[in-house]
Amino acid sequence: MRATMGKIRWVVALAALVFTATPARGQGQQTPPTPPAQPGQPAPSAKPAFTIDSAPPPVNAEEEAAYKTFYELKASDVQRQIQVGEEFLKKYPASRYCESVYSRLTSAYISTNDVDRMMAAGEKALELKPDDVDVLALMALVIPRRVNPSALDANQKLDRSEKYAKQSISLLANLPKPASLSDADFAKAKNEKLSMAHSGLGFVYFHRQKYADSATELEQATKLASTPDPVDYFLLGVVLEQTKRYTDAVAAYGRCADVSGVMQARCKQALESARKQAAAKPAPPK
Repeated sequence: MRATMGKIRWVVALAALVFTATPARGQGQQTPPTPPAQPGQPAPSAKPAFTIDSAPPPVNAEEEAAYKTFYELKASDVQRQIQVGEEFLKKYPASRYCESVYSRLTSAYISTNDVDRMMAAGEKALELKPDDVDVLALMALVIPRRVNPSALDANQKLDRSEKYAKQSISLLANLPKPASLSDADFAKAKNEKLSMAHSGLGFVYFHRQKYADSATELEQATKLASTPDPVDYFLLGVVLEQTKRYTDAVAAYGRCADVSGVMQARCKQALESARKQAAAKPAPPK
């Protein structure tokens, strides 16, 4: 058990390091936020930041213009998104557009490696719209990579990540295609979100030492992603070794070792070790 927990801590620390060095997957595939209403037209519907019994806030031309400015910012202009989004939320804390702004800020913060603010914005977005698949998938991906297995709230965080991941997968199964997206683009965006959710589940099950379940989820994550995360490949190799699937572990480490970056050296080292185990031990019967 001590060796296993040591491996968990090492893998989580490595995942956190790599995750903060690169933006989360699927950042360019977000569901578009609700656009502002055009002059003379009713505002589009969105879950507002007030109680069910409250009357909706009146339409405000200045607020509409401010949201339009935020909405039209390029996805690559992350710092500007953060600045304009934070200013909007401060000025219009009860706006019908708050959820959309929080949702987009969730992705913007993770792109700048600001995980604490990303988590806070994500929770705010989900309070206002519990079925926001963009936020659910991203939260499912991030939380278990940041969990300290020794922390008192570790199980609580893992439970939350598992809930978000499964909810995301369920919602994506029935997600209607926006008219503005082609079938190919919709399928790609959907698969990126599914990959993030399955990766999150893979990490959750790894923490809980459910290695066979972890392998199943990580295999899905790497198949669905257009550019699989090398951390997913590495962790997949780890859990495949734990289940004595040494030949499959060699393949996973090999895919990880093919990717240039901070993971490459460690993946090459793990690859050589797995090759020796594969040569010395027969594969278990299927």
